[in-house]
Amino acid sequence: MPRRRARIPLALSLSGTILLAQTGRNPLESITAGLDRLSPSLLSLYQDLHRQPELSGKEVKTAARMAGELRKAGFEVATGVGGTGVVGVLRNGAGPVLLLRTELDALPVEEKTGLPFASQVPGVMHACGHDLHMACWLGAATVLAGMKDRWRGTLLMVGQPAEEIVEGARAMISDGLFTRFPKPTAALALHDRADLPAGRVSWVAGYAMANVDSVDVTVFGRGSHGARPELSVDPVLIAARTVLALQTLVSREKDPLEPAVLTVGSIHGGTKHNIIPDEVKLQMTVRSYAPAVRKLLLSGIGRIARAEALAAGAPKEPAVVYSEGQEATWNDPALTRRLAARLARELGPENVVEGRPDMVAEDFGEFGKAAGIPSVLLRFGAADPARVQAGGPLPSLHSGHFAPLPGPAIRTGATVLALAALEILDGTENKK
Repeated sequence: MPRRRARIPLALSLSGTILLAQTGRNPLESITAGLDRLSPSLLSLYQDLHRQPELSGKEVKTAARMAGELRKAGFEVATGVGGTGVVGVLRNGAGPVLLLRTELDALPVEEKTGLPFASQVPGVMHACGHDLHMACWLGAATVLAGMKDRWRGTLLMVGQPAEEIVEGARAMISDGLFTRFPKPTAALALHDRADLPAGRVSWVAGYAMANVDSVDVTVFGRGSHGARPELSVDPVLIAARTVLALQTLVSREKDPLEPAVLTVGSIHGGTKHNIIPDEVKLQMTVRSYAPAVRKLLLSGIGRIARAEALAAGAPKEPAVVYSEGQEATWNDPALTRRLAARLARELGPENVVEGRPDMVAEDFGEFGKAAGIPSVLLRFGAADPARVQAGGPLPSLHSGHFAPLPGPAIRTGATVLALAALEILDGTENKK
């Protein structure tokens, strides 16, 4: 009877490290051995990045650090691509070209975790886990560089700026990402989940993240004393009616089986209790999957805002400005299921689960769309399993309290990226 290969579980020990089997000659054991050596330095890298976050488009020190680490691992490196973007290339014979992307930017969030390595930059924090992503990405790159006998092709490591404002991917593409460097045949990325235990991975075939648009509406009125409303055209009242009417786009105009969200996140107008102002500003985020639903929502916002202003006798139409538009993230179904099957075989089906789409947004899909290639974004757990098991709310991404369990999360993410890369870079990218 042939000897069964031992699976290396991703279960957590009491000490907070991932339990490992003895190293051998299969790919997972080689990855594990490499990460055994790298784990302390990857954790240190994560903490350094967390202490010194940089906002979108200003990731100068972060980009320099990533470029330097890639060079140490043996990659040819270019910087300043699409602003502060970093590209590393490692050629290893004929074969597929695989793009592995990480984000570089942080958020304008004040950190409230109290961690010893908390952000030292006031009002800026890696509250979305991009510091985790960079550590996973570098870990996978370094491990794969040391396993060149196990794969053939080219690794294209992309450190992308300005993901949080959905501008970085397009900027890198416009700056010649696919003409100055090898054009990829597939693209992969990771994103952490704040509600998934560290050690687990989730996948979604098809739509994985939503279309997103930001909309600014300025409602104009005519100001007066608060005691003489008859002399005014009250923009506060127009704005309030507009906010309520906008919800009918989701509840009454959209197909109820199609997902959509319209959130007014900001409303500002006036300066004092007894003054009716001349204008009120609304800011909203709009989410959807289907292009037709996106079109309906965006056109409906302008229509409803104008109609409410007209009904109130406003002196002029509202100003409606659309920005930060990004199409939904689509995971190629065939490649997604192929990678999920490989990960389940290696890591155990209990650790690789089918997830569900999110209404958050990403610009990773721009790489696949621009290059005409399949792309997949996988999610990995960042939460302390003990806290997940205990139940109750956990700090979400974009929260000042978000604090992942970095050691196991980095270990899992790097393992997943490396295994997925080996599945594609084995020279049989068209296998089913």
